[in-house]
Amino acid sequence: MATHDLNDATDRRSFIGSLATGAAAIGLATIVTPLQAHANENSPLPAIPGDPEEIFKKITGKHRVVFDATQPNGIFPFAWPKIFLLTNAATGTAEKENSVVVVLRHSAIGYAMEDSLWAKYKFGEFFKAEDPVSKQPALRNSFWKPNPPFIVPGFGEVPIGINQLQDSGVQFCVCEVALSVYSAVAAQSMGKDAAAVRKEWVAGLLPGIHPVPSGVWALGRAQEKGCAYIFAG
Repeated sequence: MATHDLNDATDRRSFIGSLATGAAAIGLATIVTPLQAHANENSPLPAIPGDPEEIFKKITGKHRVVFDATQPNGIFPFAWPKIFLLTNAATGTAEKENSVVVVLRHSAIGYAMEDSLWAKYKFGEFFKAEDPVSKQPALRNSFWKPNPPFIVPGFGEVPIGINQLQDSGVQFCVCEVALSVYSAVAAQSMGKDAAAVRKEWVAGLLPGIHPVPSGVWALGRAQEKGCAYIFAG
């Protein structure tokens, strides 16, 4: 191995180690600091673009469910919403006559963001998210426009990419508190400005992913609208 390759590998391990140490150290002080950075006299939380209630106004389906995704958990945060839709269709309720919400919170928030951020911040290692095929830390968002498609034994190709689920009417939202906390941890580990990193992460949210004040706030709103709760990992 060439010397520069060894140096690159060492730098990469050091970078990932710093991120992992920072993420593991998340506690009250770590959470409070980034929230205080965005505080104003009216609210201790970052401002949410648009109306965070908007997606919950669209929960009007015959059958309603919210999936709580707290961490990467293989294909399940995305396969289970599709199974819900397929089995309801098989029992007489067309996909778009149902209401399905997926809440991405805690360390599942990486799935709300575009590939360029996965590469730059090494989200696969930072969030411990495996590539479903290689079983190695993912180098991109495996569930955004997946290629190759997902093959499930007994079913064949199953469209469980985020974009494919959105086409079936599934709504996705992401926790602003987690975005603030994890972006601050990443910024500290990389010697960057926390506000700038958070701004970059928010700008890199996928189309149709709605920021909400917090994941638990979203779960509460969905259940108020009659959604059954399912833990997705």
